[in-house]
Order: sequence, then structure tokens, then C-alpha cells
Amino acid sequence: MNDINPCTGSATRYSDSETVRIARRVTWTGFWVNAALGGLKIGAGIVGRSSAMVADGIHSLSDFITDLIVIVLIGVSRRKANSNYQYGYGKYETFATMIIAMALAVVAVIIFYESARNVTLTLRGDVLPRPGMIALVMAIVSIAAKELLFHYTIRWGRRIGSDAVVANGWHHRSDAFSSIATLAGIVGAMFLGEKWRILDPVAAMLVSVFILIVAIRIGLPSVRELLEVSLPPELTKRILDVTRSTPGVITFHRFRSRRNGSRLILDLHIKVDPGITVEEGHDIADNVEQRIKNATGQRMIINIHVEPYRGQQIKADGSCQ
Repeated sequence: MNDINPCTGSATRYSDSETVRIARRVTWTGFWVNAALGGLKIGAGIVGRSSAMVADGIHSLSDFITDLIVIVLIGVSRRKANSNYQYGYGKYETFATMIIAMALAVVAVIIFYESARNVTLTLRGDVLPRPGMIALVMAIVSIAAKELLFHYTIRWGRRIGSDAVVANGWHHRSDAFSSIATLAGIVGAMFLGEKWRILDPVAAMLVSVFILIVAIRIGLPSVRELLEVSLPPELTKRILDVTRSTPGVITFHRFRSRRNGSRLILDLHIKVDPGITVEEGHDIADNVEQRIKNATGQRMIINIHVEPYRGQQIKADGSCQ
């Protein structure tokens, strides 16, 4: 049976070992592309006298570093639960996503600071050098390469249900956006005259803003998970609708939920006819669990406590006190 990623809604269809293998293959591809692009862009920026291209190259090297983080932690996150990690290692994937976001934010601040300094110097009368053609060509190559890498990584990240791989894909997209800003700055600095050479560091500042936005976008879900925020209302409603409609369940209460990496963890008390046997109550709980998994995906840990119904008032949503 296909697993469903609760975040993306896409079928995973892969075992944990296959997921790790695919995630590592995708990330290694990005790793080598980023290594090549980072070195080439920094070299092109230095030779072509473009601070925007150097900043863009540093951004690519940050991708290179975060690829390493994903490669290491994605395998750890899919390990089976044990006595020390009884809910599994899913938080390692969350941790990897958080590190990616933090790395992006740090790079953004550094690039912005250095670029703002160059802008200030220019406004005081300094004349920046005209960027060379090599910087322009490298910007175009970078845009094409990173956009292709973004689509490749996102597609596979969604297929295997890996938030860390998807986050890394957005990291690639941020590099493509930054290269577009870099290209615009270089073109303006090259062809609009001396006074417009300030566009090169201005473009570098814009790159830093793009990077920071992406950092916030991929970091906030990880923060929410680490703080154990409950599942989205629409998913919670689906789970409780399934619970309420399961034969033998009279009512329910004390529903709690959280995420652990790509897994959902649910705690739920159901109330059943007090006259049935323990075995019958257990079968009802098993049925609730299986129906929830069928409706929302197999990557779940569900803890169901069975209680006798004692005439408690049932609310409109089917729950009770």
C-alpha cells in the first residue's frame, strides 16, 4: 500500500531503505553541481570584478555545505525506533531542515552587510570597476543549472515524502533567484555607465533578501514541529471524522497530535459499550487505527486508549468531556 506524506499529500511508494537511497542520490547530485558552481562563480566574480557574482558563489557554497548535512542526517532520520529513541529518529530530519534554514539566514546577513558597505563606499565617491563578460556568462549558466536542479530535487523530495530534501530543493531555487538578481546587477553595471556600477552591490543586497525569505519559509515549519504544534485543523478533522464513524466507537476525547519528522503521532481516548469484552474493545481500537492510517497515510504512530462509555454528554463534533 502506498504511504501518503501528510505535508505534501503525495504518495511515497518507497520503503525506508529506498527513501534513504533516493534522497542521498538526489542530494549527491546537488552536492557536485553546487561544488562546481560555487567555485566557478567565485572565480568568475573575482576575475570579472563583480561583488554580486562573488556573493552568488558564496550562496552556492552554502548549498554545498547543507547538501552534506542532508546526506548525513537523512539516513539517521529513517532508522527504526529503539529503547533510546522510542518514537524513532524523525526529529533528525527536522534538525537537518532547521540547520539548512539557519545556514541560509547567516549567509544572507553576511552578504547584505558586505554589499551595503560597498554601496556606502560608492555613494561617498568611490568608483567600482566594470564587471567583465565572464561574470555575465556565469550568471546565465547558474540560473539554468540551479533551476533544473530545483525541479529535480523537489520532484524526488515530494515522491519520497522527505521535508529535508524538499527544503534543499527550495535552497536550489533561492540560488536561481539570486542569480537572476545578480544577472540584472551585472548587466546594469556593465552597460549603463560608471554611475550605475552601484547596481552590482545593490544586486548582491537583493540576493541576500531572497536568501533570507527562503530561510524563513523552510525554517518556520521546523520550529513548529520542534515546539510540537498540533496538526493542521483540516487533517485533525479528517482523523476525528474517521474515528467517530468507526463501528463500536460511541464517542472520544483527549485527542492530541504532533509531528516527528515525516511521521505523525496521535494520542486518542475512545469510549465503547461497557458490556463488551476486552478483546472486542481491542478490536475496535485496532479498527480505528487502521482506518485512520488508510485515510491519512501509513507513516503514523497511533496510541489509542479504550474506556467504557458512562453516559457522558456528546458534543456536536462527536467528542465528550
